[in-house]
Amino acid sequence: MIEGSVLVLNRRFTPVTITSLKRAVCLVFKGLAKVVDEGYQIHDFASWRAISAAKDEDAIHLTNGNMRVPRVILLQFYEKLPYHRVRLCRENIYLRDKSTCQYCGRRFSRSELNLDHVVPLSQGGRTTWDNVVCSCIACNHHKGGRTPAMAGLKLLTKPTEPAYSLFRLISPQESLFDAWRVYMHPIDFAYWNLELRKT
Repeated sequence: MIEGSVLVLNRRFTPVTITSLKRAVCLVFKGLAKVVDEGYQIHDFASWRAISAAKDEDAIHLTNGNMRVPRVILLQFYEKLPYHRVRLCRENIYLRDKSTCQYCGRRFSRSELNLDHVVPLSQGGRTTWDNVVCSCIACNHHKGGRTPAMAGLKLLTKPTEPAYSLFRLISPQESLFDAWRVYMHPIDFAYWNLELRKT
């Protein structure tokens, strides 16, 4: 087991990013980070390796035994919060618009929503934060390749780029890790974090 994700905290126990399990184990092995367990105890590589994995826990299989998969690590020499721009991706647009159609104002499940270009690509619109919104399937079909004014529709709110949030980095599997819940609220994500290509 070398797949999976690990929450990375700075020295102030503030989440800064999510990294791969392989990278997290390397950071701990090199002494650049330590593992934080469920009881908020800090472990270096040797002490973490000494804790045996329970039968129902994920484990990394080593040549001379198993090691529990760390879910949270604490960087030893980093206190800052990195600046990140918010990626223009489905998940972030759905989060910004609160899974609400920006034309009719009704909230839908994600399977019942589309992304809509306010000014259609066919009319020179671009894939940018201020031109892409959530819309229900019915409103999207009604609008078609027209602008909202041409289709007799009105936007609920003017679309803008949201502020950065680490919570937008979480995928569906990661949101299930109980060890992360203390540091951040879990959010359900799917293929939503794939950045949309700007046109």
